[in-house]
Amino acid sequence: MRIGLSFWGFLGSGVLDTPDGGRFWRRPIVDELLALGHDVVLLQNDRDRLEAGDVLPYRWHSGLPPVDVLFCEWRWPLPGRNTTPCGTEGHTCDLHRQTDLLVHYTITSGTPTVIWDTDRQLPADSPLHDRGNVIVCEPGLAPPAGITSLVHPVPDKLLDDAGPEALAAVHRSLPLIYVGNQYNRDEEFDAFFAPAAARFPHRVAGKWTQIERWPHVNFTGRCPFPEVQHLHRAALATVLLNPARYSRVGHVSQRLFEAALAGCLPITPDVIAGAEVFTPPVLHVRDGCEVIDRVEWALGIAGSKEHADLIGACLSHLEPFRLSAWTARLIQLIESLIHTTGAA
Repeated sequence: MRIGLSFWGFLGSGVLDTPDGGRFWRRPIVDELLALGHDVVLLQNDRDRLEAGDVLPYRWHSGLPPVDVLFCEWRWPLPGRNTTPCGTEGHTCDLHRQTDLLVHYTITSGTPTVIWDTDRQLPADSPLHDRGNVIVCEPGLAPPAGITSLVHPVPDKLLDDAGPEALAAVHRSLPLIYVGNQYNRDEEFDAFFAPAAARFPHRVAGKWTQIERWPHVNFTGRCPFPEVQHLHRAALATVLLNPARYSRVGHVSQRLFEAALAGCLPITPDVIAGAEVFTPPVLHVRDGCEVIDRVEWALGIAGSKEHADLIGACLSHLEPFRLSAWTARLIQLIESLIHTTGAA
């Protein structure tokens, strides 16, 4: 089938000044759909070419080409950026373009539409929830009623190639790291990461602008996307820090995959619903003191068989998130929409 894909981000490495975590799984999704014989047309700007100078072998379209289904990574209003008039300084047209796509395909033509609300920003009272040709999905394991779970995927090859013994043997110069941005994570950072940062050498890489309350923390700013894997391979452990709106529904970002695939132990606050699905129970913590305890324990077993077994257990927990299963789930959702709407 022909799938129209709307997203605002990059397929490649992109540029430094972006929080686009979708770079981990977005290009593998497109490649997997193409490998299965589907026709994928990309409906937002080619930011890889326009901003990063990368010419990639995919097809973009700035108009309204015929599609069998519209798949949107949901965009939301960002005042001063995508809510300003077109052509003004700092304007991005992702929201305007998404509106045009929804009006043409979803509302006017009745095209089957999958909305993947990866940041939980679609209002609960949006009329899109009530349309028979729309399925709204979130990456959480336990989304609210009326919303379908569509978790973030991990590429099969990355999981197949990860070897616990080899990862345990890697020299790790830092006991603790966090790679990610500040957005709505202050409370979790205070409770789980900051106490351990006072005890161990560490690094926090990402966009953190309000940092006065943590003078002891080593904030190093944003890093290029390709460096994320290297940072995790240099660290023994990280902490999965979620905004509260993620934790309530069992939603974790690609940081889990990036860490586990690099052998960086993902210490998991037990406030995350379904934590037992994501990581082994021995890595679950209730507070900052338990984070310290887990890091000290990890330092004591580093490089041992116990360490390799623990990394292997972390990798085993990623099995349900394989991209092949994710793609099959997406196609199943699309086919159910086509059946329900009677679309050809």
